[in-house]
Amino acid sequence: MNYLKGLEIRWAQGFTNKTIGFVDSRTACYTCGNHICFLNMETKKQSVFKCPGRGVGALTTNSSRGIFAFSEQKLNPPIFVYSYPKLQLNSQLKGTAKLDYTCVTLSNDGPYLAAVSFLPDHCITVWNWETAELICAQPNAGKDIVSLVFNPLNWLQLCALGTTSLTVWNIEKSASFHVLKSRIVELSEDSIVGRPLLTIPTVTDKTPHGASVTPKTSIKARLLTPSAICWTASSELYVGCEEGFLFLVDPDSLSVSLLYNPKSADANPEIEKSGFNGLTLGKEGLISVGKEIVHCLEIKRMSINITQAWQLERPVTTAIFSPDNEILLLSSNTGQIYTLNTTHSDPVLKILDVLSGSFVTAAWLNSDICVSLRKPGELQLWSADGVCLSSLSLQTEVTSMACCPIAHYAAVGTSTGHVVFVDLSNEKQPRMVHRVHLYKTPVVHLVFDQGGHYLLSSASTSHLYVVNARPSKLFEVIGYTVFPGWILSLSTQYIRDSEQVKVLALCSDTESNRQDGSTLVLISLPARNIAGSDCVDRHGCLSSHIFKVSRYKVADALAFCGLGVDQVFAFCCRNNTIQRFLLHQDGESFPTQEVVHLTPEQEVEAHSAVTLALSPHGLWLASAGGDGLLQIRDISNMDQHVDLWCHSFRLGGVKSVSFSNDSLKVLTTGVNDHSLVCTNLRIKDMDAGHGNEDAQSSQAMTHTIESENLILSGLQVSPDDTTKLDAKTVIWAPCVDGSGNSPLHTSTSEPTWMESRTEAVIIEDNKHYAEKKKELMNTIQEIRNSIETLCRENPDLPEETFNLDDEWQNRLEAIAEQEAERVRKEIQSNIAEKRRCAEVLKRECWDSMKVKRRTLQAFHSGMEVQNYPLKERTEKELKDLHMVEKIRKLEMGVCNISSTQGDEHEGEGQKASSSVFTGSFSYNLGFSNPYMYDHFSVKTIEQRINQIILLQDLIYSLKMGFNGDFEVLHRQKVQELKRVKDKNRHIRELMIELNMEEELWEPSLTDREWPERLLTVDPSEIKAEKYLTPEQKKEEKKSEEPNQLAAQQKDDPKARAWDDMMNAVLEVKKECILKMEIPQPDFALNKPDSDLSDKEKKVLKEYEIKVKDLNEKKEKYRNSVETEIKKLQESIMESTKRFDESLCELMERREQFEMAIKQEELRITNLQVSLCDDEEMRNQMQELKLQLKKTRAYQDEIEVEVNRHEDKVKQFHQDYDSIVAEDKVLDKEFRKYFSDVPNPVVDLLYKLFKRRPRALMMNTQTNTQCSLLEENRPRGSSSASDGRSKVLKAIKDLDAPVNMPEGLSPSIWERFCKIRRAKIESEHQVTLKALTLAEMQAFLQRRRDEQNAALQEIKDLNEAIERLHRERNQHLINTTVHLILKSGQVMVPQRDLMSDNKDIILVHRSVYDDLRKEIRVLEKKVIDNRMKRNAFLKNLKQEEWKNRVLRKTIEDLEEKQRDIRMFRLTHVNKTDLNNREKVRNLEKHLDLIEKVHQKKVQERIKKTELYKEQAVKITKENAALMEQLQKENMAVAQLRNILEVADSEENAASQRDERNQEVVQKKKLKDLSSAQGRELELLRAELQRLTERNFPSLDLLKHH
Repeated sequence: MNYLKGLEIRWAQGFTNKTIGFVDSRTACYTCGNHICFLNMETKKQSVFKCPGRGVGALTTNSSRGIFAFSEQKLNPPIFVYSYPKLQLNSQLKGTAKLDYTCVTLSNDGPYLAAVSFLPDHCITVWNWETAELICAQPNAGKDIVSLVFNPLNWLQLCALGTTSLTVWNIEKSASFHVLKSRIVELSEDSIVGRPLLTIPTVTDKTPHGASVTPKTSIKARLLTPSAICWTASSELYVGCEEGFLFLVDPDSLSVSLLYNPKSADANPEIEKSGFNGLTLGKEGLISVGKEIVHCLEIKRMSINITQAWQLERPVTTAIFSPDNEILLLSSNTGQIYTLNTTHSDPVLKILDVLSGSFVTAAWLNSDICVSLRKPGELQLWSADGVCLSSLSLQTEVTSMACCPIAHYAAVGTSTGHVVFVDLSNEKQPRMVHRVHLYKTPVVHLVFDQGGHYLLSSASTSHLYVVNARPSKLFEVIGYTVFPGWILSLSTQYIRDSEQVKVLALCSDTESNRQDGSTLVLISLPARNIAGSDCVDRHGCLSSHIFKVSRYKVADALAFCGLGVDQVFAFCCRNNTIQRFLLHQDGESFPTQEVVHLTPEQEVEAHSAVTLALSPHGLWLASAGGDGLLQIRDISNMDQHVDLWCHSFRLGGVKSVSFSNDSLKVLTTGVNDHSLVCTNLRIKDMDAGHGNEDAQSSQAMTHTIESENLILSGLQVSPDDTTKLDAKTVIWAPCVDGSGNSPLHTSTSEPTWMESRTEAVIIEDNKHYAEKKKELMNTIQEIRNSIETLCRENPDLPEETFNLDDEWQNRLEAIAEQEAERVRKEIQSNIAEKRRCAEVLKRECWDSMKVKRRTLQAFHSGMEVQNYPLKERTEKELKDLHMVEKIRKLEMGVCNISSTQGDEHEGEGQKASSSVFTGSFSYNLGFSNPYMYDHFSVKTIEQRINQIILLQDLIYSLKMGFNGDFEVLHRQKVQELKRVKDKNRHIRELMIELNMEEELWEPSLTDREWPERLLTVDPSEIKAEKYLTPEQKKEEKKSEEPNQLAAQQKDDPKARAWDDMMNAVLEVKKECILKMEIPQPDFALNKPDSDLSDKEKKVLKEYEIKVKDLNEKKEKYRNSVETEIKKLQESIMESTKRFDESLCELMERREQFEMAIKQEELRITNLQVSLCDDEEMRNQMQELKLQLKKTRAYQDEIEVEVNRHEDKVKQFHQDYDSIVAEDKVLDKEFRKYFSDVPNPVVDLLYKLFKRRPRALMMNTQTNTQCSLLEENRPRGSSSASDGRSKVLKAIKDLDAPVNMPEGLSPSIWERFCKIRRAKIESEHQVTLKALTLAEMQAFLQRRRDEQNAALQEIKDLNEAIERLHRERNQHLINTTVHLILKSGQVMVPQRDLMSDNKDIILVHRSVYDDLRKEIRVLEKKVIDNRMKRNAFLKNLKQEEWKNRVLRKTIEDLEEKQRDIRMFRLTHVNKTDLNNREKVRNLEKHLDLIEKVHQKKVQERIKKTELYKEQAVKITKENAALMEQLQKENMAVAQLRNILEVADSEENAASQRDERNQEVVQKKKLKDLSSAQGRELELLRAELQRLTERNFPSLDLLKHH
């Protein structure tokens, strides 16, 4: 049976500070997810209004009318306008928005609403919400608009706050036609100086098409970012910027005044620190809100002062006053709302504090209290009526939460893998009592069974932890079990009869797919006694014999599942259906490993559900998802359901669903809408059986809840937890409300429960098997020693022989080989990458160069000369060059044909002049291009492009020419180096003969001179040892064998002798004379001279003669060798110096080539600049033409609009004339209506007919005097009805019988009242028509002004195009010419050393002299003209003075005449005037007075002239005195300087003495003041004592 009737919102909580406003003087409203909340400022009570659609978009309020409006979040969204407090729908507005509205606003003084739509049109639309009529719209105008506000004093003016600009929109109207016109104010740093900003033409300004002629270069200042706006009482705007500036903007003149500059020296640091996050205007001044502070600012002219300041605990972003300007409402992004009474300086009151952040989940603690959890770790307790009881900040990111059914606490899962237990037994002071670290990943699922026996926890893994849920067991972790996949969903069911807890887990099929799965695992746990050692192994894993496991498989993948009594409810996202599966009864049994395939017993279509929840009594199933819809079904009849839109689908929909313990309330949280919604479930009368069962179960659990709560309230943090919560893991701090302590953050280095359990097992095993491990280690050591002994005894055997475990050794070698292979591949890939990079660089920078960069260095100096590196010219360049040469051949041929027809002498003159103008450095170097243009003939774009190509070819030829000379000299240096090397080799041979050791100078080519060497690697450069494989080693040995044989052959003496003989080296060389020695006779060594015979003496004498001759020969030979060495060295120096001289000549020649190349490059640059200028001019012309086209189109539109409105005004004027004529007819035919009444009575009635009430007359005068150009008040249907009601009220007062004349019959009076009523209504209609006509004429005049402005702009654009065309033609004619001029032929001003000669004109000297003569003549004429002009001006001033005197005289006479005319004559005066004699006497007297006056005037004129002459004399005397005074001042200044220099030392000494005297005097005064102070204290004490003695205190009397 279906007991469900429907769902209704109970309360909603959440605040995002998106929009907040007043709906009356004491009630504020704000959005909360898919609802609108109303908050009473005095009682702090809240009420919820459910949006009629699928989401609340932009919200706005009108407190003066009690109206609020909001947009719906859907395609083609409407805007709803409701009244408060009745909450009745006034109108539903339809616009052009496709997706959403970004902001909505209501006018204060009329039934008007404006909104800005989002993509794609960005349209600003204005409605009359009373009639649901769209007044006007402006597409593509609302981009980047943040806020839209009506002018409180003028509904025809809006201000749009953008991200970088401020736009003022004016609504112009003509009768019922309305149009939006905009004016943009861009706040930049230029406005800081206080000058008005220029407006940028936009689509709706005076130049709506945006046409404007911009200069070539313009510097744009950095734009400021406006953050807050506020209208003033004078219809001006206060604008605050994020950069800290405050401006005052006049929307009419668009002038900007700087009120506060944070960069100025006198800036207030308090204002600079807070900024301008929000602005509002109150009675006391401008209210500014910033960072945790509120300022009341007093602005006087251009100064700003802080009159009051209030400190807040959180940053505030929004400020708004109540309609009576007494309460200031402040809101922050962190979920707080404050109120402040600025007039009485009351403290700031917090009326709402719901915190901020997205909700993770929410659950019911009991039927009266629910708990919510936000992502930053904010845990809040709420009453059943939506009142926040307390909060606790865990200061860490949380992921899940569950509330225990048998005790008042909540288990919270964190992103660090901890499970935190929070005591909620004291509702006002929650506290954390325990925590346990289970995972390294965030905790995803936390589920209690209905009996409160276990807490089941899982993360993004396959491990499921079972925790004892009773506080009496200190939340002991019982153990864990492993599932066959990632756990996607977890649910439980407690069977009271069998005392079993069934756990159903939905597991993923693969590790990559974590969205859905098709495997269901059901575990049955006993409710008691599973904590023993036989139930859990040493590592914490649950034994398989204590629980039953059933595995199920479904056909379609599921996203969520819930376990009921012998049935499973699941959501299939592929089919978008809710499926119900039946499970086998407890009596049936299946093998543990067998997988049972399930088929759905029932399948119903559902919305996009993400989560399912079963009610505690198991009768109802709730589903919610991303569409924000909550559906509740009766499981007995799942086809029927009740639903409610709880959250916005645009913001993610519903995230979690939770039933209360009585199953009558449902709690939902949103994904991103920051809202928590409580819904009441309306049901029909249920059977008594269900109520009895619930009552029995609740009574059975009451005792358990009380006992467990008692233990929980006395539970403290255990010592184990205290040791874990050290400085490395947890930092403790007081929570937000001061109720307890909470961890600020946790460290992920803390071991998990499983790791701690495993570590404990390892420690225990180590203690138990310590002796056995020691014995094994000793045995292993003995084996190792014996193996080492065997290795030493048998060194020839391979190491593999002594391996005890060949398999392990092979495994290690395989691992090492794999690692080596990996490293080898990495190195090879790195080498390949570098080779590829080297190839690319070589190809781009070396191979592509036709001429490589080289350098020639001098032998004896640091001078270097470089060549010109050149790339090979591309085919395109050569093709362009050939084409230009062909064109030039044709042009030159045509020129030659035309030149033959002229005179030969003229041709010679032209050639001579052309040779002068085409002369350049390249021509002097012998390089020229015969096809090059003359400088004065390059006028077209094509010619300039061709000239650039020819100049580039000339530069290429110059570089190639220099490179040829460079290569010749480079080859010469190479040859010179060879000669030097040969000579040095010969010198070394000679030095060896002379036994000399001296280092010789031997130059060589550097890398810059021979860059090819950089691309080859010399073996000496490789310092690392080369690695050779065994194969490479064998090949190297084979290659070394021939070298060894050759070495052995060299050591063979026979072979060397044979070689010497074959090379003819057996001859004795002449140089060996230095090594020749004459052997001494033997007897000369053994016998003394006295014992020698004559023969021996003769032999000895011959020996001495030979030795002497040999020594002389050796000396001659040595001298000749030394001379030869010096000659060789001198020849080396001479040849190298000659090369250096050649290099210097090449250097000079390179400078000449460089000058020529730079000259041609300068010509190319000038030509390119001219081409760029021409391109820029062409682009500007195209832009101007496009603007002209747009302007003409706009002018055509305006012309059509003007014609249409002229016809309307003409037609309306005809209607107005007819109404005026009808009104006049009523006045003329008045007497005809009363032809039966006597004339005196008719006259009296006519006076009454013309009479009008005073209020009506004043209203008419005011309407007549007010110009419609101001348009500052609305005249819609409501204003028209108000005016008509006033008229009817005034007529009713006039028609009262009291005003009826006496004696007039009532029938005639009624007829008169009827006629007068018609007359007054006709006059009222005429007045309204006149006002409307004036409004239409003003609108038409504005359109005409726009048309004239468009025509003027078209004229300006045409002139700009013509001017630009002339400039372009002049630019083509005005070519730049480079000339080589000799020194002394250019006359330039000598102001700067480097003068800019771009504006200099080259002319002949005679022209310059003639011009100077003409200037002198003109100067004389100018001086003469100035003298004449001064004389004329002097006479003119005199005549003006005379004219002014005569005008004053005329004015005096006219005033006298006016006085005479206004003079009142009495009877006596009249009689006197009649007397002619008196008149004559008076005339004579007047003549006399006039004569006297003329004489006085002449005397005054003479005195004035005399005074002028005296003034001239005095002026001259003053001038002379001023000159004398200047001379005296100069003399005095010189004397003063002399005295200052002379008296500097004396002044210093005197100043030093004065300072010493001042210091001594200050010390004396300080001592005197301290002494007087002590004396004063003594006198005060004496006075106090005397006072107490004479006037004892009452307190002392009472004491005594």
